[in-house]
Amino acid sequence: MTAAKSTGHQRSDLKRIARRAMLERGLEPEFDAGALAELDRIHGPADSRGEGIRDLRDRLWCSIDNDDSRDLDQLSVAEPLAGGGVTIFVAIADVDALVPKDGALDRHAAHNTTSVYTAGGIFPMLPERLSTDLTSLNEDEDRRAIVVEMGVKADGTIGASSMYRAVVRNHAKLAYNAVGAWLEDRGPIPRAVSGVPGLDAQLRMQDRAAQALRARRQERGALSLETLEARPVFADDTLTDLRVETTNRAKQLIEDFMVAANGVTASFLEERGVASLRRVLRAPERWPRIVELAREHGGTLPGAPDARALEEFLARQRAADPQRFPDLSLSIVKLMGRGEYAVDGPGAGASEHFGLAVQDYTHSTAPNRRFPDLVTQRVLKAALAARATPYGVAELTALARHCSQQENAAQKVERQLRKSAAALLLARRVGEEFEAIVTGASSKGTWARILRPPVEGRVVRGEARLDVGDRVRVKLLSTDVERGFIDFARV
Repeated sequence: MTAAKSTGHQRSDLKRIARRAMLERGLEPEFDAGALAELDRIHGPADSRGEGIRDLRDRLWCSIDNDDSRDLDQLSVAEPLAGGGVTIFVAIADVDALVPKDGALDRHAAHNTTSVYTAGGIFPMLPERLSTDLTSLNEDEDRRAIVVEMGVKADGTIGASSMYRAVVRNHAKLAYNAVGAWLEDRGPIPRAVSGVPGLDAQLRMQDRAAQALRARRQERGALSLETLEARPVFADDTLTDLRVETTNRAKQLIEDFMVAANGVTASFLEERGVASLRRVLRAPERWPRIVELAREHGGTLPGAPDARALEEFLARQRAADPQRFPDLSLSIVKLMGRGEYAVDGPGAGASEHFGLAVQDYTHSTAPNRRFPDLVTQRVLKAALAARATPYGVAELTALARHCSQQENAAQKVERQLRKSAAALLLARRVGEEFEAIVTGASSKGTWARILRPPVEGRVVRGEARLDVGDRVRVKLLSTDVERGFIDFARV
């Protein structure tokens, strides 16, 4: 019996395991004394007054996020244009206004580079008093923001765009699942929507623009992948389930607006000759295996990486077998490899993101929870004010490498805690057999994910000749909650 299972305090045990895993991966789970002292000197949100700050509080801004999210980084609102187009406004929290470069809080954020979301709890990049309050775009609060304004034509192309500083006010804090069900005619209008006059029509307008943006990107080869995300469910301190979260129109709306806003930000900085961080995903690491996997599903892909051909194959598979499409998506994601940060300097050319079918692309829309976004915000604010950039190319290059490393470390911690939580649920099912799909195969080992519950483990027996995407039947051999180990044997 594992330690976490025997104590009866599963949530707190998972948090302890998460702290240890973070330290082992070079991440800091706690804020040091200097950061806490700096936090104590912050007595309220940033002053909303200032030269060049527009007052946009009267617009019908709203946020859409997870049901339990409190670190709200962005708001959106739309205005109709002639010819069926829409102007989309995305407001991004001005975190830099309270977290100056090279301060104690900034040093902690620069070390971890991201908030870490685990089954044992959230380890925020910035203290919760900032990320969920003073720098969060909370409902019915005036907050400083950077606004991305972009014209979206009826065909989904982006026309004129601009960026500026503003003060905004969130008129409704909305949740993905409720808004998504309503947009898809699967549920009633959320009370938070019906309670704000005009917000229902506003959201329908945003949804139409988002769907046009998505369709345009998919025509250019953006991949419509759909993977299963399992979130832990607790009853008091006891883990009771891993609930699968699926995509919906509300999630797509935010994703499409963020992709567009990040692209506009990157182009804005490129046009001004300012070096900045970019998010890139180069050609898939294992394209030949993707080609082979497509052939096994009755499809044909070219020998060289081709995003448009891959998206056409995925669209056919989604239509033919929607229930198993997330499994295929997971295999493609694994075979494509990880994204990373890179520096794009003046005249260096655009950096491609294969999976999104975009060229100029940065991370800028989540400065409360991702350090590269905070760096980009500082570079952007300097460009808007015609000041010298706060980061030189050498510093940005070092940051790109460090952020990629720490993001990888954080993802490993999150993955380990998902497995620790899964080990808790499966502890009484040792010896049972499950249908599974192979999710990883290399010299380091072979991994497979069972379907119910959606849990990944290592295949330690009979793994020879298995490859990503293969379907197998496995037997659960053992679980180890402390280390997040789940071991299978191929049947």
